[in-house]
Amino acid sequence: MAGCVFCDIIAGVVPAYTVYQDTTTQAFLDRAPLMAGHVLVVPREHIETLGDLPTEQLQPYFRQIQRIASAVEQAMHAEGTFVAINIRISQSVPHLHTHIVPRKKGDGLFARTFQWIRRPYPSEAIAREIQAAIKSALQTT
Repeated sequence: MAGCVFCDIIAGVVPAYTVYQDTTTQAFLDRAPLMAGHVLVVPREHIETLGDLPTEQLQPYFRQIQRIASAVEQAMHAEGTFVAINIRISQSVPHLHTHIVPRKKGDGLFARTFQWIRRPYPSEAIAREIQAAIKSALQTT
């Protein structure tokens, strides 16, 4: 869809650190992550919200989210993950996307209230290291 940054990433027009893709799903590092290793999983077809995702695509989509969440946890040496979908409210890109954020106790993400503080990766080299680690972990999940 014209004007959708995620569609542009899928089309290869906008660069991204892709960690996984198949015919229906793509996953890439968030450009301004909550924590290093924050991944966005999107359907390759432009679908705006979870309610718009065809029923037959639910299981394949969430199967990849499950796999990628495990890989992110492993690659980032995390103690767990936070998995979330915003629907319209706080959905900054009108294309269904699932956030997978690696977590460690005391990381400050939920200090009293949810802290949605995003920071870009300090360098391309660090982003590429994280991309490679998650891709490698996906091969074992």
